[in-house]
Amino acid sequence: MKKILTSLLILCSLFLLSGCSKDNEQEITDNPIVTMEIANYGTIKIELYPEYAPNTVANFVNLIEKGFYDGLTFHRLVPGFVLQGGDPEGNGTGGPGYTIDGEFKANDYEKNTLSHDKGVISMARSSDYDSAGSQFFIVLDDSAKASLDNLYAGFGKVIEGIDIIEEIEESEETENNITGALAENITITKVTVDTFGYDYEVKKN
Repeated sequence: MKKILTSLLILCSLFLLSGCSKDNEQEITDNPIVTMEIANYGTIKIELYPEYAPNTVANFVNLIEKGFYDGLTFHRLVPGFVLQGGDPEGNGTGGPGYTIDGEFKANDYEKNTLSHDKGVISMARSSDYDSAGSQFFIVLDDSAKASLDNLYAGFGKVIEGIDIIEEIEESEETENNITGALAENITITKVTVDTFGYDYEVKKN
């Protein structure tokens, strides 16, 4: 009888341990929602898609949570193509001090099938596929996907405030029509993110 009771106790303990372990596992039940306040224009909301580019999303979330983007700017506008920002230097040359791998097909990453339609947010980079850091761009027209799909890591989409992005495209002047450098950078006042309790860990290079 004593042996039977001991065995039952061990089985119960194992069951409880396995149950606790399962309960503690994190699952992404809701996509992160980013709120971005743009000076003189208003607020947009962006839904991030970790199913397409998990490390790219983790990087963006981590930078937001550190307050990295607060006070930075949009520095580049190519009408009908992209609005670009997130550079601490404000001129397209800066980043967070590290890079991440490019999650797109040309870089042998097959899971990212997000097309660069209007409103999609994607990571800017140099000619090096693994050179993205903090700079991002928002697609301004569906036609952009012809030159962006499979070559850049799309990772989310504007779900509220696309009219604000359209207003910026129509209102702002560029000082260089070739590079798209804005005559005056547009300040990103504040960026926050709701991860719905999920902790995102980024892999840096």
